[in-house]
Amino acid sequence: MSVSPVKRLILETMWVLDKPAKATEIARDTGVNFPSVMMHIIGLTRLGFAVSSEKGLYMITDKGKKSLGLPEIDKEKAAQILAYLPVEKSFHFYADVGKPLEVNAASLQDFCEKIAKVNASAIEFHTSRGDFEAWFNMLGDVELARKTLLIKEQKKAGDELRNKLLDTVKSRYEELAKIRNQPST
Repeated sequence: MSVSPVKRLILETMWVLDKPAKATEIARDTGVNFPSVMMHIIGLTRLGFAVSSEKGLYMITDKGKKSLGLPEIDKEKAAQILAYLPVEKSFHFYADVGKPLEVNAASLQDFCEKIAKVNASAIEFHTSRGDFEAWFNMLGDVELARKTLLIKEQKKAGDELRNKLLDTVKSRYEELAKIRNQPST
């Protein structure tokens, strides 16, 4: 079932937030006025695409994620995404074109450690070029690549951009680690 562009935007925002959020926060992040957001959230909840985890807080459901076209991740896929990579497949940070920082990230966990330390202008450089999205896609994580694209579209800069990316990647790493570590059925 397809949803309207506004409902899709609200679902994508819930998905990027990746935690129960107030409708006012969703309205702020989408740029859609609060009454419209609230009306759409009610509709999304009725469709099973969103859920209210507690009074006044909303989050996307698995059905909502599926409506966005996100693939399901099993243990093997999670392990593949989280694997330690050889140098040639690692993410190489640059200050600008032709100006390597001599800093590499060989896994998502390593990426979190490195992005917390590199210069914010290097993060802006890679974000503007879509380098992070490309690397996450290369890892096989379509979901993280799409979240990164949505962050890019928010036009954040400096430490605000760094913190948003770090929170997003760290949250995704933890989610994938849980899936990878689930006991076999």
